[in-house]
Amino acid sequence: MSYFDSASSAPLHPVARQALQAALDEGWADPARLYREGRRARLLLDAAREAAAEAVGCRPDELVFTPSGTRAVHSGVAGALAGRRRVGRHLAVSAVEHSSVLHAAAAHEADGGTVTEVPVDRAGRVAPEAYAAALRDDTALACLQSANHEVGTEQPVAEVAAACREAGVPLLVDAAQSLAWGPVPGDWSLLTASAHKWGGPAGVGLLVVRKGVRFAPQGPADERESGRSAGFENIPGIVAAAASLRAVRAEAGTEAGRLRALVDRIRARVAESVPDVEVVGDPVRRLPHLVTFSCLYVDGEALLHELDLAGFSVSSGSSCTSSTLTPSHVLRAMGVLSEGNVRVSLPSGTAEADVERFLEVLPGVVAGIRERFGAPVPRSAAGGEESLVVDALGRRCPIPVIELAKVFGDVPVGGTVTVLSDDEAARLDIPAWCGMRGQEYVGERPADHGTAYVVRRTS
Repeated sequence: MSYFDSASSAPLHPVARQALQAALDEGWADPARLYREGRRARLLLDAAREAAAEAVGCRPDELVFTPSGTRAVHSGVAGALAGRRRVGRHLAVSAVEHSSVLHAAAAHEADGGTVTEVPVDRAGRVAPEAYAAALRDDTALACLQSANHEVGTEQPVAEVAAACREAGVPLLVDAAQSLAWGPVPGDWSLLTASAHKWGGPAGVGLLVVRKGVRFAPQGPADERESGRSAGFENIPGIVAAAASLRAVRAEAGTEAGRLRALVDRIRARVAESVPDVEVVGDPVRRLPHLVTFSCLYVDGEALLHELDLAGFSVSSGSSCTSSTLTPSHVLRAMGVLSEGNVRVSLPSGTAEADVERFLEVLPGVVAGIRERFGAPVPRSAAGGEESLVVDALGRRCPIPVIELAKVFGDVPVGGTVTVLSDDEAARLDIPAWCGMRGQEYVGERPADHGTAYVVRRTS
């Protein structure tokens, strides 16, 4: 079985396993106590904090350990907003942040605050000038991930941090996906990360608050971790997290180059060997180990299931794999195809032979699913009626797009096809189909049931 989903959770690094086992024997006592066992636990905790701080590029007393990366994000956002409440209650975030950031933003908005989502381009990248324009006099905090968790695009953190600094706004960076590959550039103010993303154990997060940043921890007061993360420290997990972060950083230079070459191979070969596919995310400014692509006329859940049977563990942002049938907010913000979406994120040590086998298996798997769903085959047609209506109500991704493609050749150039659909994914996938096919997406309008999506044939 080939595990290709390290962006969700990386396999436990051998160094983390060794450190965890050793710390279970030595780090079980209360580090706040002055007796021998407590002092030993304190030494382990302090050493781990120093190692993590060195990897992040901050002072040890600026870094605290949290029970998870999500908890680090929630504590960081809430504490920074509370610390700058006198400035205002406006929060700026990018439209492609991790759900933990967006959930924190939603909670802030429900509590009476305001939130601005900065849009991204089709590669998933914010423009620094657009982010700067979103900052206001009452902006208390800005959030920007260092690299996207779904498509791998790296964000211009240094440029946005400079704009935030000029505006007097602290910037919180979610570095969960990038910290294994190197420190985050720029003059950021707060940073969060999660150990299980770099091969550490689950249940350990990092929260960094730079000196001079106004921060008011929320919730009941606690003496642990400078009052910023309540509860007894998970010392064995923390020790293993810090040890594995140091280890993956030492390997990053060599491994990043090797994995980037494998991902470049996937990007090129998928586009060549699978018809009607869109490889998404920035092709250059991206994480070295991650690639995402979407296949027209393919059900995402079926695709993941077939790849699992073939021995590959991958993930998806496709609406077709979601019980809510809504596309990934990242793909939606980018305006790219969501159906048949596959994210491949290679863990350190991935063998070239495993990637080759994946590339050999994928075209047949996609073709089989398309045949099962009755996807259209290329054909030429002179065109007939000026307009057609396709009723896809009650039918889910990828059926509305398949039905559109089946009849599109039946209208002449200049004619239109109207697709009736009550599937939320159609709002993203029909315009994306038009973009891939070079046809005109006229727009949408309410229908008696669902929505009418209008496409005009231009060629």
